[in-house]
Amino acid sequence: MRILVDADACPVVSIVEKTAKKYEIPVVLLCDTNHVLYSDYSEVITVGAGADAVDFKLVSLCQKGDIVVTQDYGVAAMILGKSAYGIHQSGKWYTNENIDQMLMERHLAKKARNAKKKHHLKGPAKRTEEDDQRFEESLEKLISVVDRNPLLRQN
Repeated sequence: MRILVDADACPVVSIVEKTAKKYEIPVVLLCDTNHVLYSDYSEVITVGAGADAVDFKLVSLCQKGDIVVTQDYGVAAMILGKSAYGIHQSGKWYTNENIDQMLMERHLAKKARNAKKKHHLKGPAKRTEEDDQRFEESLEKLISVVDRNPLLRQN
């Protein structure tokens, strides 16, 4: 098991690293050339700045049993297809049971935005300590689930 992070502007990198150290899990941070990341713990992979370059690299590196931290529902759908586990920075897990609904909601929201003549782009709400705590607890639970999965154990 590894934790792979779509680290471009990801607000939970430090939480991921802290948790991974606790459980001695390797971490891979992926970013594009527009971001500069350094880590004393994680392997950092910098990918060209092309559209979705980080996403495609992350999916190509992802293996069965890995945990992937991403906000991108498309990436989440692809890693689920590889029998990996996905978690959003909010702490919500991506599963085979919820990913279709999430993708549909994303599609409908995009259609609604495109239908409006005025685009009032309002960013996400400011991240709180409670958000960080929720993510950390959810990540620890997910690590426990993956660790207990007998299909992922090495013989």
